Amino acid sequence: MINNFLDRNEPIRPTLALEYSFARRTASGQSTQKMVGNFWELGSLANSSQLIEVPIKSHGLENLSVIIMLNLSEPSELLLDLELALNGLKQAITNNYSEAEIQRLKEKIIAQESQNHPDIKTLEVMPCPTIIIGGKYDQFENLNSEIKRNVVKFLRSISHTLGASLIFYSIKVPSHTKIVRDVFNNLAFDSPLNPIRQEKNDFNEPILIKSFSDTWEKIGVMPSNSERIAFQFSTQIQQNKEKKEHKEISDPCKDVNFSEKVIDELRAMKDEELMRLIKNSDIKTKFDSFNLSNSPFNYQSN
Repeated sequence: MINNFLDRNEPIRPTLALEYSFARRTASGQSTQKMVGNFWELGSLANSSQLIEVPIKSHGLENLSVIIMLNLSEPSELLLDLELALNGLKQAITNNYSEAEIQRLKEKIIAQESQNHPDIKTLEVMPCPTIIIGGKYDQFENLNSEIKRNVVKFLRSISHTLGASLIFYSIKVPSHTKIVRDVFNNLAFDSPLNPIRQEKNDFNEPILIKSFSDTWEKIGVMPSNSERIAFQFSTQIQQNKEKKEHKEISDPCKDVNFSEKVIDELRAMKDEELMRLIKNSDIKTKFDSFNLSNSPFNYQSN
């Protein structure tokens, strides 16, 4: 999504840890003044709070907007992924802001968005604008109707209690790409003012719900909190409770997208030197007791 927004025509590669990008736009009515939007993309949700602190410390929570990307094609992973993202985000915020400051920012969002919302006293509003995007909708729409119904009810409930917007998205659908681009522009540059113009809440359609526009009544559930919502969803669709074993990311040193001629040549020299040291020293006997087949220190016996 970020590549599309930045009009980058380059291969998509895994995010290794925390990656930074930026975009510039000319301020409205002032052709010489440039506005800058800063984009931070987190690669792994596990133990993520320290990485999340980087943009919080760099720009301040007052200037932060959060987009949580979920994989709709794997309903059994939704709860774990969402919990990891929210726990990491909340931990990073509490590490850098007092409870009073967090409450002040929550009240500011409520005042700006919908202080007269009928459910406002039951919500756990985030202290920064938050959007949950369910990706791979083109695969999700082919799932069993009951699964889709439960997933939609769960994500609507969680988004509502957080005061977050909810968008279902497929990179293969141009209208979805246009909506997400408008959302990014709104978060970074305040234009367009209303990127989500048409609400869609039918589980047979790609969901599109602006923050604070949903209600418990429209969702069809009693007022609840995130813990009870998560428990109810786990009884409907069995969830993976253990941390996922992520596919091993290819060594970036061998990835042409990260090619640096001088550095690569120096690394190759050091690799050869290291292998000679291993072969010609008594360290070799210690290494023989381990399985080094997948190690960067692997060597071939003469």
